[in-house]
Amino acid sequence: MQLRVGVSPVAVLRQCGGEVRVGRFEPTPGNSFGVFVGGGVGLLENAARGRGDAALIARVAVPEALDDGAPVDLEGLSCRWNPLQSGRGRTLTLIIQGATDPGAVHAEVMRLARQGGAAAPVRPDTLSTGWPPKGMMLEAQASRRGGPLWKAVLRVLGQTLLARLIFLVGKPVGGFDPKQYAQEVSTNTDFCKHDDTVSFVIDCPQDCIAAIEGYLDQQLADGRLRYAMHVSQTALMTCLVTAASGGLHVHFVDGGDAGYTSVAKTMKTQALPAVAG
Repeated sequence: MQLRVGVSPVAVLRQCGGEVRVGRFEPTPGNSFGVFVGGGVGLLENAARGRGDAALIARVAVPEALDDGAPVDLEGLSCRWNPLQSGRGRTLTLIIQGATDPGAVHAEVMRLARQGGAAAPVRPDTLSTGWPPKGMMLEAQASRRGGPLWKAVLRVLGQTLLARLIFLVGKPVGGFDPKQYAQEVSTNTDFCKHDDTVSFVIDCPQDCIAAIEGYLDQQLADGRLRYAMHVSQTALMTCLVTAASGGLHVHFVDGGDAGYTSVAKTMKTQALPAVAG
């Protein structure tokens, strides 16, 4: 997988017709997510991918000569939870673009999906662990930092076995409370991202899917937005843990069966009408 990086002054993005307005969402003390609106982030992402204005593409490019060659620090990055089974029916992965009022569209989708409970895919009742975790090798490779892979594997195996036992017992150990941690995971999860593009993963009753699709199809037909949706049985979660016992951990969710990847491919290939406004 090729990862791309780009950097640009906000002033340059404004000259290209974008704006960058930033908000901070803090679900729990010490854990913050950035929220961006104005389209500037989307311009930067497209330019980093080599799309759009040629001058901006050249401006945001980061020369490979600046790479210091040091291993990337991915300490704390893990995926130790089992795939999150939908507790309400199905997991929906959605990307919506071009809406004049993205917040209103998101609110309506959430209204249609909330019948019977919260739509967040990560809740204490959907969290489960196994040993060894399915993402063991991914975590070992991410944390090795140039060292022997076998040492990283043994370290991950030991840490996850201890964590598995603690969660099975369900009692606090050395300042770590597994029940409190599970509750924090559900509140510290980023399952919805806003910019001019809104993307989110929700746990949705199966009988609500048709209503959501019908609403979005009508908006699409009216030229008010464009969208793509992926339906799966599960969601997947990746964790960034700074201090498990101190509440400093954040979590990122994707739909099962390559949710966001599938949706992004559909958005690229689907013949969609021009968005009004």
